[in-house]
Amino acid sequence: MSYIRKILLGSLLAFTSLAVSAQTFVFTAIPDEDETKLMERFKGIADYLQEKLGVEVRYIPVKSYAAAVSAFRNNQVQLAWFGGLSGVQARSLVPGSEALAQGVEDVDFYTYFIAHQSTGLEESDTLPEGIRGKTFTFGSKGSTSGRVMPEHYIRQTFSEAPEDVFSRVGFSGNHTRTLRLVEAGTYEVGALNYAVWEKELENGNVNTDEVSVIWKTPAYPDYQWTIRGDVDDRYGEGFTDKVRQALLDMDDPELLESFPRSGFIPTANENYEPIRSVAEQIGILD
Repeated sequence: MSYIRKILLGSLLAFTSLAVSAQTFVFTAIPDEDETKLMERFKGIADYLQEKLGVEVRYIPVKSYAAAVSAFRNNQVQLAWFGGLSGVQARSLVPGSEALAQGVEDVDFYTYFIAHQSTGLEESDTLPEGIRGKTFTFGSKGSTSGRVMPEHYIRQTFSEAPEDVFSRVGFSGNHTRTLRLVEAGTYEVGALNYAVWEKELENGNVNTDEVSVIWKTPAYPDYQWTIRGDVDDRYGEGFTDKVRQALLDMDDPELLESFPRSGFIPTANENYEPIRSVAEQIGILD
């Protein structure tokens, strides 16, 4: 090989390597709260990951759980903060994708059933018979804690579909909106992520004279960070491990509070088999 060709080849390889390393690493998250809160939550996470990974990192919002899965499938994002079901869906669509890390609290996650004070319903150790005939709202149609698991327990308790148990069934779109709709009496009963309830309660954003928790579900696995299976090809060997470690090393209380989680721990795809199984049983796994 001539000297000139060696120089050109070396320059090409260097340029290619630089182009790969310069690619922006993009992530998203399921819209379980309103968009303003999500932007506040994940701007800091993007800055943190950028410092840890040595590449430009950008967060992009999406309008729905389905849109988060589609963005992951289409390689518009390479990493996503998914719920249990959306993670199962995304990994099934992109071969080699991995669940990297979950919150400490996500090993044993819960749904709260809440009710407007006008129903007269009180906290119970079991899903109360008194919810029958009431109006009811889930969160997003693709939410694990706002739809999949609540529907599972409704069917388990009443041996009927939600549409046959309640006088009217709706989908609020996210957990914060579920809380507001039940608090206002627009729906008499609803189901939402316990962490959102606890955070809103702590921040003084719940009128406990109007709405209260009436039942807490058994524990199940939920949220997790999932990464595409081809990122090492795109960003360099070992990049997946770097992302995993960055997530596990996140210890800034302000960043963690934005989830809210006390920290992140390793997880794996097989830990979400219970979610896949329930979603398949009730016929909502795409």
